[in-house]
Amino acid sequence: MTVRAVIQGCGHYLPKRVVDNSEFERTLDTSDDWISSRSGIKRRHFANKDETTSVMATLAAKEALADANLQADDIDAIILATSTSDLTFPSAATMVQANLGIVKGFAYDVQAVCAGFVFALANANALIISGQAKKILVIGSETFSKLMDWEDRSTCVLFGDGAGAVILSAENGKGDKYDRGILASDLNSDGRLKDILYVDGGVSTQSTGYLRMHGKEVYRHAIEKLATTAQDSMKSAGISVEEIDWIVPHQANIRIIHGTAKKMGITSDRVLTTVQDHGNTSAASIPLALSVSKINGHIKKNDLIVTEAIGGGLAWGSLVIRW
Repeated sequence: MTVRAVIQGCGHYLPKRVVDNSEFERTLDTSDDWISSRSGIKRRHFANKDETTSVMATLAAKEALADANLQADDIDAIILATSTSDLTFPSAATMVQANLGIVKGFAYDVQAVCAGFVFALANANALIISGQAKKILVIGSETFSKLMDWEDRSTCVLFGDGAGAVILSAENGKGDKYDRGILASDLNSDGRLKDILYVDGGVSTQSTGYLRMHGKEVYRHAIEKLATTAQDSMKSAGISVEEIDWIVPHQANIRIIHGTAKKMGITSDRVLTTVQDHGNTSAASIPLALSVSKINGHIKKNDLIVTEAIGGGLAWGSLVIRW
């Protein structure tokens, strides 16, 4: 028998404030048409002062627990993917642990920017396969609105806030591609590309800083790297393009999403998108898309899913998951 990390439940939380593209027309030289035609984004959610990364993560976690019909005490570990933790330390994951009333196990953050949830899932999968945990809460939660330069129309219109969560549970499988759970993963990074997507502040500068992005360079790297990592995961899992039910990509930009799918030979009707409603929520985008797509009835048990993401670092990766 082979141990597999199977998604047992999922949930999400979106801040109450919804910001349509038209709001930016009041303060920036931009328009709904300009934003939507270049990114696919129509609206996004912005967190208020009480909707911190850990608070949103906790609410998404509670939804996932309810969906899985589990109690908080059933969880052995929490891995939270974020670049916008409430504090420099402790980790937002330990705050979620406390919020849920969990007094056992362990919790930690993973920081790989927009690829964070993919890295967190791969971490959780390894912990389950190695027997260090049986049930792991994996969360992506971000308040990227706190990193925006509101005078930079090329970036501030692209990002949003939110949280998504899944629960991975150890289950026995046969060891073939028909098992439910995570079937393969592929992780990559290249620190030489730091300067095309970064925040110009941090502990060393005693400032939060603003997000800075060279959009053309990010776009140039994204499609090639996302398609390649997805194909590498599929090869490891022993599956073909024809077997895939859904691509659930990082929701950054509709042109990157469609460009990657085309390069992989995937038709758009097999790509699940939420970028139009959420914007780019960084590490939260994939779990948000998974949760929303399950609620909408798109994702069903035994569906074969490929998910991929790229973020600052550059860091990128993918997973093959049978739901």
